[in-house]
Amino acid sequence: MSTLIYGGNIVNEGAVFQGSIVIENDRIAHIDESNDTPRGIYDNEVDATGCFVMPGVIDEHVHFREPGLTHKADIASESRAAACGGVTTYFDMPNTVPQTTTIETLEDKFRLAKGSSLVNYSFFPGATTANVQLFEQLDRHRIPGIKLFMGASTGNMLVDGHEALCRIFETCARLGLPLMTHCEDTALINANMAAAKERYGDDPAIQYHPQIRSEEACYRSTELAVSLARTYATRLHVAHVTTARELSLFGDDAHITAEAVVAHLLFTDADYTDKGAQIKCNPAVKTLADRTALRCALTDGRIYTVATDHAPHQWADKQGGCACAASGMPMLQFSLPSMLGLVDEGVLTLPQLVALMCHHPAQLFGVRDRGYLRQGYKADIAIVKPHQPWTVTLAEVQSKCGWSPLMGHEFQWRVLQTICNGHVVYDRGHLDTACRGEEVCFG
Repeated sequence: MSTLIYGGNIVNEGAVFQGSIVIENDRIAHIDESNDTPRGIYDNEVDATGCFVMPGVIDEHVHFREPGLTHKADIASESRAAACGGVTTYFDMPNTVPQTTTIETLEDKFRLAKGSSLVNYSFFPGATTANVQLFEQLDRHRIPGIKLFMGASTGNMLVDGHEALCRIFETCARLGLPLMTHCEDTALINANMAAAKERYGDDPAIQYHPQIRSEEACYRSTELAVSLARTYATRLHVAHVTTARELSLFGDDAHITAEAVVAHLLFTDADYTDKGAQIKCNPAVKTLADRTALRCALTDGRIYTVATDHAPHQWADKQGGCACAASGMPMLQFSLPSMLGLVDEGVLTLPQLVALMCHHPAQLFGVRDRGYLRQGYKADIAIVKPHQPWTVTLAEVQSKCGWSPLMGHEFQWRVLQTICNGHVVYDRGHLDTACRGEEVCFG
């Protein structure tokens, strides 16, 4: 099967140029950096005139809820959302039921994804206080790294004892395994929650969420993670950084990097008034000054990747305040149009967006043959078009939870096509649900 993509503006490795791409079966066979359309006979021809052609997004941080929580979401539904949003690869987190903390539970996830995922996949095993021996048994070519919850969040996988943390950081360093951390100081959060309940009642209003999961709680834990990574020379990647203060910890060490997630780049604490618990997540959406700092850090090296922390919950779970409403929101389908909106605002450029969402995740985790438009690489491609206004409605939402905090928002960019391993999995509103992604290979 051969495919020609022609007439578009290719965005790749710091450049934007008009050209064409030839795909043979599942790989890129040729990239032509000229206005001339290659001659030949192709099974498929895609006219990308007026569009931008970029690598498919690699979302390193999602919660697809399978197994055990499939009333919220599952691999089939959320991979549909990924395909509709130009995301061709995802790495899923371990806080499912059961938790992904053994070889058996990890293998079960791979089996489930092989049968139902429309796009490419891998899974983070999770660290616990007692499973460091597991790391020795893992096949580094199959996993992106280890996920460590240094702060309590959905799934109750907290590890905050100093001895256990040292073992985890040292073992990951010795084995060459990247370590992704959720950093919040749980003792301080618990004290803040107790004080808030004393003052405001058993379920404090949602606007107090960023005071309970505070700047100080984030900074203390992130500072500890960075210190441990320097001590043991661990390849550390801190997930969902939310504060300007934390950003001061990044930029000096190439083996210590930070992730921003789309929600924290879009929303501020002022949005709790209208959005309520829809934007409740851990760590919390914080101030305008924090959001401004995060946006600035996208282009100066302090933020290395952008992901979603996609975390669907049923609508009923999102009702209530700080104590009762579930934390997390579905953002995967709309992450690329959201970031393209920041391009329009002048926050970053198209090549910078592609670096943050495609190139850098591939570099960080050692993804093989993906994340770039290169001859011989897998044909994972997103084709997007500007000046195509559309509004998020319930009918657009693919996530099984059936809602979005972006409901009613008008985007100016539209994902027209998503190509995964050479197959058009999404085409202008139509999904090929017979497509299946591949297990990602690392190293």
